[in-house]
Amino acid sequence: MKLPHRRADQSRSGGFIGKRWACALAVLAATSLLAACNADLGGEEKYPERRQKGDSGPQYDQGNTVFGPGGLFGSEVPEDGAGGGAGIGVNSLLWRASLDTVSFMPLVSADPFGGVIITDWYTPPATPGERFKVNIYILGRALRADGIRASVFRQQDMGGQWVDAPVALNTATDLENAILTRARQLRQSGQQE
Repeated sequence: MKLPHRRADQSRSGGFIGKRWACALAVLAATSLLAACNADLGGEEKYPERRQKGDSGPQYDQGNTVFGPGGLFGSEVPEDGAGGGAGIGVNSLLWRASLDTVSFMPLVSADPFGGVIITDWYTPPATPGERFKVNIYILGRALRADGIRASVFRQQDMGGQWVDAPVALNTATDLENAILTRARQLRQSGQQE
């Protein structure tokens, strides 16, 4: 007598699961239909300006966009010749010169919007007992000497363990000067984008 009772329970749960699938399919179909709809209802994209009495200027103002002048990727080139380039938040000449200067080192991170380049440890073939790491910060959109900062880190191998070691004081300055020299070369060759 318990056997038919189990069959009834199984049929009830099977019906519940079937209703669940039907509901899920209905929601999926409704979502698909809504996604296929075009939300363009026409109308104007500009808002009218308040006009003063006797004002004969245009009724509609161009206004600012959320992304600033030039759209999302900053397609307008600044007049100061900073050459930001599309999508780069810092001076493109300093950015390219920095990448060129440290191209022999492996990169960990390169953020063109924030202007940060971080290299991985590099061991020169001539001195296998030491390694170097460089962080470069591009501080603005202008091609200026104070627009770039470099930090150099050095470690020495002490019995199979890398230990921090001092870096010569002029190393970071020499690296910054090399980047600035390369940026000037790029500007003179007309490779500004």
